[in-house]
Amino acid sequence: MLMLTLTGAKAQTAQPSDVLQTAQTVNRYFMNKYSDPTIPTYVNKVRSSNLWTRAVYYEGLMALYGIDARQEYLDYTDRWADFHQWTARNGIEVTNADDQCCQQVYLERYLQTGDEKMMEQVRKNLDHQMGTRRADYWTWIDAIQMCMPVYTHFYHITGEERYLNYAIDSYLWTRNTCGGGLFNTDEGLWWRDKDFVPPYKEADGSNCYWSRGSGWVFAALVRAMTDLGMRDGKFKPRTRAAKQPFKQLKQDFILMSQALLKCQREDGLWNPSLMCEANYGGKELTGSALFLYGLAWGVRNKILDAATFRAACDKAWQGLANDCVHRDGFLGYVQGTGKEPSSSQPVTYTRVPDFEDYGTGCFLLAASQYYRLCAGAKRK
Repeated sequence: MLMLTLTGAKAQTAQPSDVLQTAQTVNRYFMNKYSDPTIPTYVNKVRSSNLWTRAVYYEGLMALYGIDARQEYLDYTDRWADFHQWTARNGIEVTNADDQCCQQVYLERYLQTGDEKMMEQVRKNLDHQMGTRRADYWTWIDAIQMCMPVYTHFYHITGEERYLNYAIDSYLWTRNTCGGGLFNTDEGLWWRDKDFVPPYKEADGSNCYWSRGSGWVFAALVRAMTDLGMRDGKFKPRTRAAKQPFKQLKQDFILMSQALLKCQREDGLWNPSLMCEANYGGKELTGSALFLYGLAWGVRNKILDAATFRAACDKAWQGLANDCVHRDGFLGYVQGTGKEPSSSQPVTYTRVPDFEDYGTGCFLLAASQYYRLCAGAKRK
């Protein structure tokens, strides 16, 4: 495995106020540029604004609201969700995880308000999918982030174990069966889909693991474990049925964390191709931000040893904040849409990706979780 160990000057823990200010700047840039959240996107074709790329932005915005409770964030979210009638993209009968991702945000707003309209259509969509009696829809690992937290959020809200069971059955199918199993437990990283399992190699002979793909899974594990009952360093299972799934997700999360630590770059970020410097080595924001989101959460909740992982969090934030954020809040080094390290290359500081929204969402997830880590350390 590629060893990009953290040597040189030790990264310093950031001040919480600085982390928050950076997150606010990044978000302000986005909200100003996309002031009307109902307008469809146009990249080669028109797409409604509740597609997955925008949904990930709102995941990040809800995380930012958790540390910076501004009404404007809720107003912006509700205007978007009201326009889409709190419904999955393309209706309640969709089974494509990309179309279902927006429902994570609807359910988070339900938890904040108790307004039934925010979850009614979600229930219809999930019940429809479970009614097909199939758990083999997630054939690409991005789908785990797009949809598993929808089911675990719904389980968290209702306590109905069938939603949790379906989420875990689907996750395990992708993990163990799809393409022969997309999680390589020997190396702690994920093949992107059934077309990327061995012998898919990079130029230097290393296995090809796409940074953002593994990042999606890493983030989904955090969100699902939180729903199952992990908060503030303690696991209090919502139901008895949550114990075994939590154990499985935690095990995978730790394996991934150990693997990611080994391939972190000197500057604190991660390559688009996680184990390869020769092919598509270089800074990349989205995967790096998702990894910081997970690592900071793991340290905060004592799943990861702070003595081992805290420095990696500080180093990752330093790389994101210093190397990727422009003065006006634009984010550099965001890899555009695709499915592998070669997609949307070159990734540079100034290149505008085809979609800006999911990069902002990933950054806000990372910033919000790192802020909490720094604020907790400061209180001590």
